Amino acid sequence: MKILAIDTTASPVSAALVDDGKLLGEFYLNIKTTHSQTLMPVIASLLDNTKTDIRDIDLFAVNAGPGSFTGVRIGVASVKGMAMPLDKPCAQVSTLEAMAYSMPYTDGIVCAVMDARCSQVYNALFRLDNGKVERITEDRALSLEELSSELEYYDETVYLTGDGADICFKTFGENLENVVLPPVNIRYQHAYGTAAAAMKMSEDNRLCSSDALMPVYLRLPQAERELKAKLAQSGQV
Repeated sequence: MKILAIDTTASPVSAALVDDGKLLGEFYLNIKTTHSQTLMPVIASLLDNTKTDIRDIDLFAVNAGPGSFTGVRIGVASVKGMAMPLDKPCAQVSTLEAMAYSMPYTDGIVCAVMDARCSQVYNALFRLDNGKVERITEDRALSLEELSSELEYYDETVYLTGDGADICFKTFGENLENVVLPPVNIRYQHAYGTAAAAMKMSEDNRLCSSDALMPVYLRLPQAERELKAKLAQSGQV
C-alpha cells in the first residue's frame, strides 16, 4: 500500500511517501515559509523524484490537528483536494500521535507537546515498548504547570517532542530528572510519523472518506476566543 502523508501543523512542512512500510522519500522544510506556497511544490517534487503517479497512491494521510489553525486547514484542504477526485481513502491522524510514531524504537514515555501560547500546550502521552505505541492520554490542552505535575508520577524516561518541547524543558526539565530533550533533528513532527500512524489506522479500519476528513481543534481560534470574551464582558452571552 502506497501512502502519501503530509504535515503542516507547525512551522515545518513535510511530505513522505511510504510503500508497504518502506520509506521511498521524504521532504522536510523548517524555514518558516507559508505552507500554502511550499506544500504543493514539495509534494510535486516528492512524486517526481520517486517516479510516482498520484493516481497510484492508495491512501492519503494528514496530521489533522492539533496545531496551527491555518496550517491544519491547509493540510486538510490539500489532502481532500487530492483524494476526492481519485476517490481514495484518507487517514485523519492526530499530530501528537504522529510524533510518537516518529520515535518507535525509544522505550519509555513520549510526551508530545505543541506550543499553544499563554503558558499552555497541546499534549498527549504515549508509552513506547519494543516498537509498539500505546496511547496513555487523549489529546488535550493544558497548562505547563498541570503537565509538570502529571509527569512527576512517571518513573520511566519521558521524552519531550514537538515544537513545545523547548518551553517545557526550560520550565520544568531541571526539576524532573526523568525528562529528556531529544536532539533537534528528531524533535519535531514529520510526515513519516504521519504515514506510520496511518498504517496502524488502516489495520484497525479507522480510515475515512475525503468528505469526512475534517480539521481537529482542541480550542477555539484566538479571534473567536477574543470575541467570546468581549461578548461576555458586555453581557451578551
